[in-house]
Amino acid sequence: MPNHLAFETSPYLLQHVENPVDWYPWDKEALGRAQREDKPIFLSIGYAACHWCHVMAHESFEDPEIAEIMNEHFVNIKVDREERPDLDSIYMNAVVSMTGQGGWPMSLFLTPDGKPFYGGTYFPPEARYGMPAFREVLIAIARAWQEDRGQIFDVAQKISGQLLESAAWGGRAASLPEPEDLRQAVGSLLSSYDQENGGWGGAPKFPAPMAIEFLLQAGQRGLPEAIKTAVHALKTMQRGGMYDRVGGGFHRYSTDDHWLIPHFEKMLYDNAQLSLVYLHAYQATGIESFRKTCTDTLDFILREMTHPAGGFFSSLDADSEGVEGKFYFWTKAEIQQAIPDPSDQEFFFQVYPKVLKGRANEILFQLPADEEIVAHQIGLSLEDFHRRIDDLHQALFQARSLRVRPHTDYKVLAAWNGLALRSLSAAARSLNRTDYLAAAQKNAGFLLSQLVVDGCLYRSWRDGQARHIAFLEDHAALILALFDLYQADSNPEWFQWSLRLHAEMETAFQDPAGGYFDVRSDQPGLLVRPKDIQDNATPSGNALACLVNLILAEYTGEPDSRTKSEQLLGTFQETFARYPSAFPFWLQALDFAVGPIQQVALLWPADQPAPQNFLTALYTGYKPRTILAASPYPPLPGSPDLLKDRPLIKNAVTAYVCQDFTCQLPAQDLSEFQKQLNLPTVILGD
Repeated sequence: MPNHLAFETSPYLLQHVENPVDWYPWDKEALGRAQREDKPIFLSIGYAACHWCHVMAHESFEDPEIAEIMNEHFVNIKVDREERPDLDSIYMNAVVSMTGQGGWPMSLFLTPDGKPFYGGTYFPPEARYGMPAFREVLIAIARAWQEDRGQIFDVAQKISGQLLESAAWGGRAASLPEPEDLRQAVGSLLSSYDQENGGWGGAPKFPAPMAIEFLLQAGQRGLPEAIKTAVHALKTMQRGGMYDRVGGGFHRYSTDDHWLIPHFEKMLYDNAQLSLVYLHAYQATGIESFRKTCTDTLDFILREMTHPAGGFFSSLDADSEGVEGKFYFWTKAEIQQAIPDPSDQEFFFQVYPKVLKGRANEILFQLPADEEIVAHQIGLSLEDFHRRIDDLHQALFQARSLRVRPHTDYKVLAAWNGLALRSLSAAARSLNRTDYLAAAQKNAGFLLSQLVVDGCLYRSWRDGQARHIAFLEDHAALILALFDLYQADSNPEWFQWSLRLHAEMETAFQDPAGGYFDVRSDQPGLLVRPKDIQDNATPSGNALACLVNLILAEYTGEPDSRTKSEQLLGTFQETFARYPSAFPFWLQALDFAVGPIQQVALLWPADQPAPQNFLTALYTGYKPRTILAASPYPPLPGSPDLLKDRPLIKNAVTAYVCQDFTCQLPAQDLSEFQKQLNLPTVILGD
């Protein structure tokens, strides 16, 4: 019979509803039972697209004998890490402090009041891989709880003290951001870069879009090696393997050094951030394949990860039919069946001459070199190459669509949708894509109508239900996205929503000692109130909030927001520079703070359409420290203060370009406007 997860909306939790384990969600009932019955808690944290979560579930949580041990000796709680990043953060820090490493599934044993005393990640049902059997761990913990509880409490108290200490950082007096720290961070990233294969570190190799974005920013400051490295990283990933060349979109990471065989789950947050950095790389370099990778990735999100009402789903599973990657592998016979023309087959295997052979001679596709080089070797222009290979990819895509699809995690998460909305809005304005703008408007409307309940933002939505009060990262990511959507749309409604969410962020999350807590002040049932600083696969909430405040200060002219960000940057910027791979979004915020920041106020007669030629000039090229406020004249109610006291001259389009508290003369001629946009920046040198 179903356990206590039956009324949850998380697809991950619902995957476990028929387990013989008497699972509870993290709630008052479960925590109260542990206290009443004086039982330790077994806490299992994972997510729907996690391959090894599925393995442990099948091996252990579906085993009646193991379940009997768990039910007799423990109160068993299952958590979706994507719904509850606060719990995931607290207890991941605990696992790392105990074992030196973390990951999912996360498996912890807690005292009835939630203090961790033993933990790890995946445990097999029988001893193997150098790991103890899960059933033996359960029995040993149950025995220790009865016979040596004092030692358990000592360990739990020590770990809890470490967790409290790690969340107690504050900020020091505001100081000006230092360009030298940007240079040091760039040097560190370049020195640790894999010049042969691309990326950082060995297998498993992760895509690092935030670090690449920072290198693009550094390249705009006159560091050509930073641009060269960013381009190399993006080209090595887009060749295939980790990038799905048939259907678009990126898998989670590469299991090898060469981006060949991925871990096959597809996450919204990866594809949101990667589509944005490919867009910016296209703006910075003009490399056409970067534009195409951006749009193919966004098209994948819109096609396969979008609710009809506009919200973006969380992930696609790595597995289908119980086998990781089965949906994506091919045999040669399957390729020939999907592409029956012999000349097309010959061309296809020219493009992919070294097929990547996985298990049982199954094939994945990876280009042997950059697209431009492959097209030249075959004797085609890049445009003709894309046209022909895209037709063949489409034939394979149609054949693949008949297969059993990986499971989709249909929940909509505010923070991850914010990342995707930001990318979609940027692509809409930069590529003049009205379809992307319509999708961005629809997504924002969905988020603000379905995830805002009684004026309060929620974290998660599925099947008409909003769940879990939102966290810092949800507010900050959505505010940033609304800034981007406003710049693509010029509808002041988006800007006003950003102000409302910012006011809530300040009230509910701000720490008087400096920075922000990751959870609201009224969040119940937590061992500590987490306050993470490090960026992971997604930006930290504090890093997002730092950039939010910097941009808001430019729109409103109020210095308090910038002072808060400078306080944070002044506290940690030396750490960011020393360990850039751990703080890449912070470095983006630092780059923005160093400036110069360019403000553009654009106005046009109310009886005319927005001046597309001026907007095209603004969004041609890479301008990471430029913000736009735009409106027909007089400015629409709710528009940013940046538009105040800016008259329309001679009833014609008028642009005001300002930088470092100084404004140029109003520009009404397009060439003059373009000239003003090319003001000098802070150059870091070679």
